[in-house]
Amino acid sequence: MKYVMLGTLNAEWAGRQGERVDKARKKLADLGMKLESLHYTQGPFDFVDIVEAPDAEAMLAFLVWYAREGLGRIVTMPAFGEAEFEKALKKS
Repeated sequence: MKYVMLGTLNAEWAGRQGERVDKARKKLADLGMKLESLHYTQGPFDFVDIVEAPDAEAMLAFLVWYAREGLGRIVTMPAFGEAEFEKALKKS
């Protein structure tokens, strides 16, 4: 399952992007997840990531870990591809 992650950074980590991203990539891998893309943004969120997760529990575990590490806050949304949308459309 793909997820969109909308995140903010804590001030402590704002200047330590390489370290934060390396740490997050390792935890994602430990949970069987993969970071597909990372984009820094302006506005209410500091970054938008697309990740692949084996299940919702893995995504939740990552969110809890991220907050406990003091890296910032993340809001997630499941992301569906075109084929998944078409399949849901046929069922509706």
